[in-house]
Amino acid sequence: MNPITLFATLVLVLAAGAASRLISPLAGAPFILAAVVVATSLKLANTWQKFVVLRAGKLQGVKGPGLFFILPVLDTVVAVIDERIQTTAFNAEQALTRDTVPVNVDAIIFWKVHDARAAALEITDYRTAIDRIAQTSLREMIGASMLSALLSELKSADERLRNEIGRKTEAWGVSVSAVEIRDVSIPEALQDAMSREAQAEREKQARIILGSAEVAVANQFVEAARSYADNPAALQLRAMNIIYETTKERGATILMPTSMVDAMSPAVAMAVAANPPTGKKGAA
Repeated sequence: MNPITLFATLVLVLAAGAASRLISPLAGAPFILAAVVVATSLKLANTWQKFVVLRAGKLQGVKGPGLFFILPVLDTVVAVIDERIQTTAFNAEQALTRDTVPVNVDAIIFWKVHDARAAALEITDYRTAIDRIAQTSLREMIGASMLSALLSELKSADERLRNEIGRKTEAWGVSVSAVEIRDVSIPEALQDAMSREAQAEREKQARIILGSAEVAVANQFVEAARSYADNPAALQLRAMNIIYETTKERGATILMPTSMVDAMSPAVAMAVAANPPTGKKGAA
């Protein structure tokens, strides 16, 4: 009983008692009758509620929100429908994907009743039916999906589930606003295999990149060798620079043949630079 009905009933009962004491014992009878009528006929629906009322077994109407009266005995409230958004968690255990991989999937559905009459009269228990439809649709979606697609395209799977469940519940006056897959669990052995496969793929890509780098470096060396072949002075200066760079930071001692030291002397380098080889042989 809602607070307004309770208050009105108490007022009438008190009025009946006062009338019985002040006037006569029978004077309070009309107030008692009115209290019974108010208690059984005055209803209050909150702004998110709808009352489905039958009169003598037939649909009389959907009432609410606010205060309304029903006829005692003839009218019956068969359902009070909450039209706010509801959530239902559901799952599929050991469901097989299209590539026969067993998975456990947990999901949640957001729904609301948009037609109170259909929700009350078209199905016995729409809440239980929504849960069953959601589980069935989830298993059907898993069975039609490859594991890789299921793991990588969760948003697409959510949308497919929303459309499928919404299509089935529309006749009950229930609309589905969203479906979200929260978790997809696969066997540990398969997780290990997928991890090894991913690691092998990364190693393959690393080796390909390394090989490409080696090819690029080799091409650069070939170009450098051609440049040095045409300019021996540059080759000598480069050799001297390499020796300097090697010893300046580490403080190492390098032993070189005397002929190599003589070849790298500034005088020889300048002479080579002044008289570069022409690469042609003189006439005999």
